[in-house]
Amino acid sequence: MHRKLKIAKRFAGLTLIEVVIASALLAAAMVPILKCLTVAHASAIRIEHKSRSLLLAQAKLDQIRARSIYNYTNSGNPLGFAESGTPLDGLYLCNVTDNKDDFLKTITVSVGYNLDGDTVTLATLIARRWTD
Repeated sequence: MHRKLKIAKRFAGLTLIEVVIASALLAAAMVPILKCLTVAHASAIRIEHKSRSLLLAQAKLDQIRARSIYNYTNSGNPLGFAESGTPLDGLYLCNVTDNKDDFLKTITVSVGYNLDGDTVTLATLIARRWTD
């Protein structure tokens, strides 16, 4: 019985080599996991920016539609409804183009966190409802 107790005590702990190998395997497994988390976080931020850009572009297009009912020619602005680099919500930029047609305007709204990268572009046609 005493001999069995001695053998059991001898195999009870981990050796230094086993601890080093386990630590190395854990470190090697953590690198790809952290890389995946970083990529997922960057994708989530890009999706959040695109979603916010879409909401802001839709709001800007609705605002232009509402303005066009009573002021289709937009006589105060020689460019029509066109705008360039207008800040929206502090961090987003907006560009609006207008083909300046007399009866059927094509309005295009581009909104993005930075207009160089990911932008959302919406376009619509606005018809003159009545003549001035």
